[in-house]
Amino acid sequence: MTQPPHQPPPERLAAIDVGSNSIRLVVAEYDRASGLTIIDEIKEQPRLAAGVATTGALDDGAMAHAIEALGRMLDVCQRRNVTRLRGVATAAVREAANGQDFLDRVKAKLGLDLEIIDGDTEAALSYRSVAHHFRLEDTEALIADIGGGSLELIGAVDGLVQWTDSLPFGAVRMTDLYFDGVPTDDGLKRLRKKVGKKLRKVLAKHDTAGAMVIGSGGTFTNLGRMAAARRGISLDEPVHGLSVSTAEVEHLLDKLAAMTLDERTKVPGLNPSRADIIVAGLAVTAELLKRAKSRGVTVSAFGLREGLLLEMAGAETVAASDDPMRLVREFAERCHVDRGHGEQVRALALTLFDALAEPLGAAPDERALLEAAAILHDVGQLVNYKNHQKHSFQLIVHADRLDFKAEERLLVAHIARYHRKGGPSKRHADFAVLKPEDQLIVRRMSALLRLADGLDRGGSATVGDVEVSLSPGEVRIGVSPREAGTDLSLECWAAGRKSDVLHKLLARDVNIVQLS
Repeated sequence: MTQPPHQPPPERLAAIDVGSNSIRLVVAEYDRASGLTIIDEIKEQPRLAAGVATTGALDDGAMAHAIEALGRMLDVCQRRNVTRLRGVATAAVREAANGQDFLDRVKAKLGLDLEIIDGDTEAALSYRSVAHHFRLEDTEALIADIGGGSLELIGAVDGLVQWTDSLPFGAVRMTDLYFDGVPTDDGLKRLRKKVGKKLRKVLAKHDTAGAMVIGSGGTFTNLGRMAAARRGISLDEPVHGLSVSTAEVEHLLDKLAAMTLDERTKVPGLNPSRADIIVAGLAVTAELLKRAKSRGVTVSAFGLREGLLLEMAGAETVAASDDPMRLVREFAERCHVDRGHGEQVRALALTLFDALAEPLGAAPDERALLEAAAILHDVGQLVNYKNHQKHSFQLIVHADRLDFKAEERLLVAHIARYHRKGGPSKRHADFAVLKPEDQLIVRRMSALLRLADGLDRGGSATVGDVEVSLSPGEVRIGVSPREAGTDLSLECWAAGRKSDVLHKLLARDVNIVQLS
């Protein structure tokens, strides 16, 4: 038998982001079909921005700490067989009088060429990452990246960047300037007044009212984790795509500003190493949301370094005409699902949705949840076939790159989980804690997914047309074969066995028959 040609392994890329608060290394492989696959990550916090706002120079101790950290990161790159590496430095090094001296010391000791990037480049890299992980077509978006030294703002419409701005409102810088180590009411008021005044002028040039605000950087990921903890969500759950309301931001800001540093280190969801600068970061966030007239912010778990990797790989950002389920399909590919079966189930499920959404009382936006769940329902087979619906649930819940908000991703996971075996039940702890309206969404969409999956029981896409008719006591689903003469008895039998949830929802018998 002829063997398929050997495929060389993907290239190993590495990006180092020398930020004002932390230095991060990300090692990844890039594939056009599956996107970035993270191989390794390291983060250290030398706080290069500490003191720069008041002295104008990088601290000798911080520089020594940074060089030690960079040495360890280069060792990891060597051990991970990295073939291309790019390192960039941002606001603290860019603005410090001895920034070039720091770069020279890094080059002399480690042989690493660090590149100082300007605010526009920093914003562009952050945007590239966000555009790769969120669907931005038909959307007005305001992307904010709060670092240690600066706040980068990017305004985009329909996936195209309209404007960028870099402001000196990083969390470390603002802590140094206004809090002197300890947040005070007066310092917080002065900080917010300064930030608010400048943001009002910047945003007045652009119509940001109603824009989707997306936050990138440590301030936002920590905000997301704290908000999740307050809601009773496990801290093991990813926060990418989580939405935090403006009211929640203000509440957390008031709560944290009234605490001592030691108390803040114990706040669930907050990284203790960020406890001393989180108040300043949240104050900037609160003013941004206020001036942008936004109801909240959506957290992005990806930032400049992922944008750097995507640029190195030559990856394109999502165009408005691209597949809205691109990221969902990429994740399915990573899990090695049967693509033909997944696409057939998707097509059948959407046909059933279009026919039954009204009698089921389904809202239009539930269609996308069903579509994603149909594509992903079998990803759990990556773990094993037995009870793979439960593995599908876990994989989808923890897949932070599906272009759905965290709440939506949880619903997709539940819908996929109930594509086989028993239907949704309050005896299942994960389902029982959902809000009643979300439980109903899962029941409705899983009912359709179960039927669609049954209609492709053999995995051969033999069903072509589907016709649905309702009478007072019956839902009649007539199916025609893709090729004339094909027997669909297996598909009709399997769909009939999985019609139980739909039967309960509509209080009608469900009959599946072959039409020709």
